[in-house]
Amino acid sequence: MALLNFSQPALDDATLAAVTDTMKSGWIASGPRVLAFERALSGTFDGRPTRTLTSATGAMELALLACGVKPGDEVITSTQSFFSTMNMIVKVGARPVFVDCDLVTRAIDLDRVAAAITPRTKAIVPTHFPGALGDMDALYALARRHGLRVIEDAALVQGSTWKGQPIGSFGDIATFSFHPNKNMTTIEGGAIVVPDDATAKRIEVLRFHGIERLADDTRDVAVASGKYNMSDVSAAIGLAQLAQLPAFLAQRQRLAERYFDVFPAIDGAVLPPRGVPGQSWNMFCVLLPYEALGTTRQRFRAALREREIATGLSYEPSHLTTLGRSLGWREGQFPNAERIGRETVTIPLHCGMNEADVDRVCAAIADILG
Repeated sequence: MALLNFSQPALDDATLAAVTDTMKSGWIASGPRVLAFERALSGTFDGRPTRTLTSATGAMELALLACGVKPGDEVITSTQSFFSTMNMIVKVGARPVFVDCDLVTRAIDLDRVAAAITPRTKAIVPTHFPGALGDMDALYALARRHGLRVIEDAALVQGSTWKGQPIGSFGDIATFSFHPNKNMTTIEGGAIVVPDDATAKRIEVLRFHGIERLADDTRDVAVASGKYNMSDVSAAIGLAQLAQLPAFLAQRQRLAERYFDVFPAIDGAVLPPRGVPGQSWNMFCVLLPYEALGTTRQRFRAALREREIATGLSYEPSHLTTLGRSLGWREGQFPNAERIGRETVTIPLHCGMNEADVDRVCAAIADILG
């Protein structure tokens, strides 16, 4: 039986043809296809300025810099997130101030955010998870009361909506990922959606060595920066993928619903939220009480692998990494995120699957834990 990956991209012949056409065009670095991709993306965010980058990690770094985050500042974020959020906060010289999350939605705990605000706080960085968003109205109301910037880590939720509005189409700044395990891909890549043209111009400068054009067309650098610009080859893939995004999201929704219908009844298991309008399904994570079930997560995952079913871990809490501990954080501070870190397993969900694959996964889980 073929291995069932827990994630994989959907690359059709039209996408491959777009790559070939781009390679033959003679323009493969940033050029007309990047501009076209950015315009198309902007259209999905109600016309807000959108700029592409080589990764969502780069997008997070440039978002922090565009918000003026500097050494000595504090940035409040959920410890339940991929490590890149913590890494980029530290990289720009600021201190990540971690808070806990909701056990089911994994949304950042806004009461904890409010309690963590100090005069040094510069921004709030919530991570959105598939299946449900936190209370976006309350998030922005809190930020406005304290004059704080918001950078939404929306890497996992392209296509999700809040009260009918696409994530990225409102609020402050949002960052997206086009890694192969996301809702659509450009191989590697990401995007940042910003509130105004001035911020977009700032991102353009920061993503390409800090270079600015002078009136006589010579170049100047006023601030040191790196190189984060997307290639036209990646943008060509992105254009083809973006056209298929509604179909991708619909297929992911069908697979998620099937999981809810056939997932075995396990006492103490925690599934993602079901039935929240407008939410996308980039991945399907469950929490399982391994000790009560007489096993360990390692043995459970190995048993699935023996049945040719791959799994992932999403995510270990950032505050318990070596870097997080070096900043003074310790075990026991954020019980929900720590439980997620101990019990989570990401089971297969991607557009190469069908409902029979979901049934296969759930049957295997029932057999292993039965």
